[in-house]
Amino acid sequence: MKLVIQIPCYNEEATLPQTIRDLPRALPGIDEIEYLVVDDGCTDRTAEVAQELGAHHIVHLKQNLGLASAFSAGMDAALQAGADIIVNTDADNQYRGEDVARLVQPILEGRADIVVGDRGIAAAQHFSPVKRLLQRLGSWVVERAAGISIPDAVSGFRAFSREAALRLTILGDYTYTLETLIQAGARQMTVVFVPIRTNPPTRQSRLMRNVPSFLTLSAIAIVRFYTMYRPLRVFLAIGSVFLAGSTALGLRFLYYYLQGTGTGKVQSLILAAILAIVGFQVCLVGLIAEMVRLNRKMLEEALYRVRQMEFENQAGGNEQSQ
Repeated sequence: MKLVIQIPCYNEEATLPQTIRDLPRALPGIDEIEYLVVDDGCTDRTAEVAQELGAHHIVHLKQNLGLASAFSAGMDAALQAGADIIVNTDADNQYRGEDVARLVQPILEGRADIVVGDRGIAAAQHFSPVKRLLQRLGSWVVERAAGISIPDAVSGFRAFSREAALRLTILGDYTYTLETLIQAGARQMTVVFVPIRTNPPTRQSRLMRNVPSFLTLSAIAIVRFYTMYRPLRVFLAIGSVFLAGSTALGLRFLYYYLQGTGTGKVQSLILAAILAIVGFQVCLVGLIAEMVRLNRKMLEEALYRVRQMEFENQAGGNEQSQ
């Protein structure tokens, strides 16, 4: 059983040494542990520091593409290296390396496809009250979108089985945390949350530059991916609002018509007809989007099989060369 711990980095030469030093060298049930550092277009000595610290794999991105792209590149590289379990952690040493054992245990026991570290945000004193409120609100919204219980939606301390990693496809360019949970819920993967501890912050968050920006980008990501994986539900809900408005106006016109004063309420009848047409069109769009989703599901299954063969062949080639 091979574990690859990946660390996406952007200019982390100051914090990376402590992060790697804290990572485990051996774990029960794990035969081999390797470290993989993703150099997301760093302009400092992050890559050199990683090499000096003995990182087994270093993935170089030519320019800074963002956390989601760095995470995706790391997952592909870990699969290519033959990982059976992949753990993702942050380079700022926010998470404790000794808690990696807690993440991988449910996967080793066959109880989970994805394991997420729950930081206990409600009681975390080093988070500001505003950040704790936003984290809880975001987790509640993603929980409704994914259809699974989610106490900490944006925790980056996660473990993935090889099967889960092969099936996940990162499409966003902001962050992978929300998207992977919504995908996991849509694909009926088993997601387990385990309590973890955190270290004192070493720097300001680069994802949450300010509250309005964080809220806007997170809301866009949630709406985008929920609509992508649950299109029929979204469009039927929107269409139902228009149809409900049409019905209400139609009943209003009918009431006044039966009272003998309907000639002055023609505007209600016209607006009811317009709302009914729009409502039916939105529902029709939902049906088309649902067919697109089913087609995409078949394409994702084909992509999964292609990736499975590709990475298995590459991992086998790497073992033979060694």
